Amino acid sequence: MNEKDKYSFLEAKHKIEAWCAYRDRCHHEVYNKLRDYGIDDEDTNALLSHLIEYKFLDEQRYADSFVSGKHRIKKWGRNKIISHLKQKRITSRIIQDALKEIDEQEYRDMLYSLALSKWKSKKGKPFEIKVKVQRYLISKGYEFDLIYNALEDVENELKE
Repeated sequence: MNEKDKYSFLEAKHKIEAWCAYRDRCHHEVYNKLRDYGIDDEDTNALLSHLIEYKFLDEQRYADSFVSGKHRIKKWGRNKIISHLKQKRITSRIIQDALKEIDEQEYRDMLYSLALSKWKSKKGKPFEIKVKVQRYLISKGYEFDLIYNALEDVENELKE
């Protein structure tokens, strides 16, 4: 980082407040952004405390919106969501609380619809299709036992 990219404490405070107000952020992202601004550890910690105090930064709110968005929009399973939240250094307790927001029936219905649409889009022998769909669903982060049940249901429906 060169000298012209460094910000004063007040400049960094205003920029980071605007950045956090734009969408929910986790502590790790904010910390890295402040370090990119050239802010030292002491000022970084002071700014993090300020952001938490004035509700610009809330790990639980971040985790809740992350889980909701990734599940409903991207159709990710729990395993992938957990993995990505851990990469952002969110605590296990917060992750578990956020995952409670996923409705179990909605989760299973989404898995089933993904399995069915993927199955119908594939050509080949049923066993080969099943393996391809299984790999796809695992990559989306769904649990193996739920995938197994969903694929059995899809197979039974398509046989009829």
